[in-house]
Amino acid sequence: MQTNLAPEFKGTPDGLAAEAILRKCVHCGFCTATCPTYQLLGDELDGPRGRIYLMKQVFEGVQPTRATQLHLDRCLTCRNCESTCPSGVDYGHLVDIGRKVVDAKVPRPAGEKAVRWLLKEGLTSPAFGPAMKLGQLVRGLLPETLKNKVPAKQDAGRWPTATHARKVLMLAGCVQPAMMPNINTATARVLDAAGIQTVVAPEAGCCGAVKFHLNDQDGGTAQMRANIDAWWPHVEAGAEAIVMNASGCGVTVKEYGHILQHDPAYAAKAARISALTKDLSELLPALVPVLQPKLAQRPDAKKVIGFHPPCTLQHGQKLKGGVETHLAALGFTVQVAKNEAHLCCGSAGTYSVLNPGLAYQLRDRKLGHLGELQPAVIASANIGCITHLQSGTQTPVRHWIELLDDALAP
Repeated sequence: MQTNLAPEFKGTPDGLAAEAILRKCVHCGFCTATCPTYQLLGDELDGPRGRIYLMKQVFEGVQPTRATQLHLDRCLTCRNCESTCPSGVDYGHLVDIGRKVVDAKVPRPAGEKAVRWLLKEGLTSPAFGPAMKLGQLVRGLLPETLKNKVPAKQDAGRWPTATHARKVLMLAGCVQPAMMPNINTATARVLDAAGIQTVVAPEAGCCGAVKFHLNDQDGGTAQMRANIDAWWPHVEAGAEAIVMNASGCGVTVKEYGHILQHDPAYAAKAARISALTKDLSELLPALVPVLQPKLAQRPDAKKVIGFHPPCTLQHGQKLKGGVETHLAALGFTVQVAKNEAHLCCGSAGTYSVLNPGLAYQLRDRKLGHLGELQPAVIASANIGCITHLQSGTQTPVRHWIELLDDALAP
């Protein structure tokens, strides 16, 4: 797809990046078949191909409108279209640029601005933990919309105290420790059983995705730099990996090198951090033979685990099938939905707050397909997906590492 950039974009990093991405697009439309919002709305402008045309017009100097902004807002950034695209169009990076440009040209209504500010500042604030505890205390009194975002209080369990020669860093995250703390402690216990020590740098917080994808890209990159500073002494001391047990954080940290490539002070360090970053599931091939003889109880093969692979895992990080395969090797019966396993559940970071109508339609569609498996438990790999799916079902929804941790417990 050829484009003639407007003078304001020619030669700029955003303009050059957008032009390179657009050049790959051949307008074939394969992406529309796997776009969740196109599936629901049937509108070309609510699919990747239509959004690409809208962004192309903006880059060529056409003034965007409120409608342009809304069509870009409705995108989940699930990147399913990237898995489908035969030309390798880097849609995720293109839409980040497009939203930044459109938001600079189209003012948002005051109410929308306020909600977005609360999300990007509140979710990443030190006050989030106390606020979540208060919400859990009065959870039964909350209206359904708020109750859906406040999981029941969870016991974190013990953090292992043994030291090991092998050490990995883990990002605690901005919301996970307050919402579902057992995910982090379960991760540390499982790795401990495999002879690996989990280290958390207290100064590291949100991965930067919340602010970055809400168009506070300066705020997001500031958090990225802060995390790099917090991790760097541990990297220099020999930490062998930075392990992510939230796939949404993982896809962002793996892109630090791309996002900060023009930062002279951080480009090299960011590239190193991205290279060291691994989703927790990427450790499974080496962990399976070590953990197999340590299972305290063999998993009940009759109990089906319905696994929902998050978009950030299968499309963002391009990791597909690893969790199911390696948990099966440990004796678990893991199945993905027979239909639309590739589609987003509707969580998508803050999307379920900003676009609840579409988000809940996608959630119920996903739970319907998972329900056909008659699972004893639903598992996933991202805090947002887990919380969102749990709001629509009585079936327990957990992180897969918690199930492995349970099987190892004496």
